[in-house]
Amino acid sequence: MPKPITEIAPGLYHWTARHPRIGMDVSSYWMPEERVLIDPLLPEEGIEWFESDGGGAPRTALLSNRHHWRSCSDLIERYGVTVRASRPGMHEFGPDQPVEPFDFGDEIAPGVIGYEVGGICPDESALHSSARGTLSVADGIVRWRVGGELAFVPDNMLDDPEQDKAAMLTAYRRLLDLDFDHVLLAHGDPAVGDGREKLREFVEREGG
Repeated sequence: MPKPITEIAPGLYHWTARHPRIGMDVSSYWMPEERVLIDPLLPEEGIEWFESDGGGAPRTALLSNRHHWRSCSDLIERYGVTVRASRPGMHEFGPDQPVEPFDFGDEIAPGVIGYEVGGICPDESALHSSARGTLSVADGIVRWRVGGELAFVPDNMLDDPEQDKAAMLTAYRRLLDLDFDHVLLAHGDPAVGDGREKLREFVEREGG
């Protein structure tokens, strides 16, 4: 069941909505001070919520990988948002999907840096916001219940499970050097407050 928009930490909102193509609830995030959306699928509260109760019109939508276009067309039409995704995924987008590429290491929105993860796909990214204390991850990690452990996606979603998992673990281990409290997942509930510890436990458990 979709979850309503909730402020999960100061200046950070989360909700879930049913993805029409995959038939599952997916997570999206909103940072009103930065006017930044992450992997946005419109909430049940409607697109008008952002300007009425959400703190103002969105300016930027950040995609953690190329598969997360979701409701960007609606957001472009209403608010003229700029959509950004990592350069290795640019082949996915058609002429009706205007996207500005970013390179890993770029500041892609106020205080948000894009980092390479790879493994599951070359454009798999992690988005770090120092101001919000967040690390957003894309499709490589899932978490299906509040308080649950982080886990890899099922092997049938990976081209080469052993190789792809090893590449992602290398990236996640490196990302632990960043300062963050919350891990924001595109598929599953965010790890709020203990996100860095949850990611460290995952890396240690899966990395042996």
